[in-house]
Amino acid sequence: MIVVEEEKDLVKVSVYAEFTLADYREFEQAVTHELENSPKIKLLLDLSNMAKFSVDVAWEDIKFTRAHAHDFTRIAVITTNQWTSWASWLGTAFTDAEAAFFEDAQAASAWIHGK
Repeated sequence: MIVVEEEKDLVKVSVYAEFTLADYREFEQAVTHELENSPKIKLLLDLSNMAKFSVDVAWEDIKFTRAHAHDFTRIAVITTNQWTSWASWLGTAFTDAEAAFFEDAQAASAWIHGK
């Protein structure tokens, strides 16, 4: 399950339990919608409560990130899991966005807002 919040030039996504392909599609729609209003956006992705994700989500993430390689300015990922950090890093390797990984939500929020 995911919760998506859209702000001006920012998409915030929190993942809970299993990250499914349907959840990923919801994320894609939010990003696409936000890009209609801003040429580049920021992404705050909270994976600290994610239990697992499927291979199809990982594959979709790689395809989506490559298709939007120049659409993000900053990507902040919140996670305490080493494997999740690694998988997220792999996805950000296909974008020119500045990416950072955090264990603390406040630090991630401050960084994404440039503070």
